[in-house]
Amino acid sequence: MRFYLVQHGEALSKDIDPERPLSDTGQAAVVRLAAFLKGRIRVSAVVHSGKTRARQTAELLAAVLAPGLPVEAVSGIQPNDAVEPFMQQITTAGKDTLVVGHLPFMAKLVARLVTGSEATAIAAYQPGSMVCLATENDIGWQIQWMIRPELLSAAENHAR
Repeated sequence: MRFYLVQHGEALSKDIDPERPLSDTGQAAVVRLAAFLKGRIRVSAVVHSGKTRARQTAELLAAVLAPGLPVEAVSGIQPNDAVEPFMQQITTAGKDTLVVGHLPFMAKLVARLVTGSEATAIAAYQPGSMVCLATENDIGWQIQWMIRPELLSAAENHAR
């Protein structure tokens, strides 16, 4: 089973728009991430926090990575929510899942799954980052890889 844990893309500030939708830069970074991952990952569920920026990020990713799969808002993954309830819910679902949320929740979830303690910082998220966690044969959760937007930008610039 794999989890793809994403911090939403870069959003507009509250001063510009209180709903905090994705900025043009944030949208472009998420589209670039989706294009890079197309054909490389498969998901059976796509969930998000319900906030505009998380929903938009989830929709952009799902359109490319899981066309036709419904994108669902779930409770328990707001920035300051406790990770344990959501962790229990998702780990018993038994399917590869893309989760789009916020800091500090996403970083704490990764830390809790991998180390057993949400206080141990192990993933340096930034808007538009994705961490892939996997578990097999009851060995626990392990980080398989992490992608940050600047890596994809650097790769595109290098390819030119």
